Amino acid sequence: MAETLLEFPCHFPLKVMGAAREGFAQAVADVILKHASDFDAATMEMRPSKAGNYLSLTCTVRATSKAQLDAIYRELSSHPMVKVVL
Repeated sequence: MAETLLEFPCHFPLKVMGAAREGFAQAVADVILKHASDFDAATMEMRPSKAGNYLSLTCTVRATSKAQLDAIYRELSSHPMVKVVL
């Protein structure tokens, strides 16, 4: 049985949510760039919550392996500014 249904390389959207604080988007971009050096932070889509307290970021990375995606998820999930990673 295959370990993943994804075929690599592929474009993979990550949705990252956290408090709308200065530096949040940059912190997320920095983590992703550590694992995917070709990530273009200018392509990051930002959506504030209705009340403006939270920010949702959609970051599409060119994923090269399941291990790479797992590493990105692990590091983002443990980041103090990040509430949820989907």
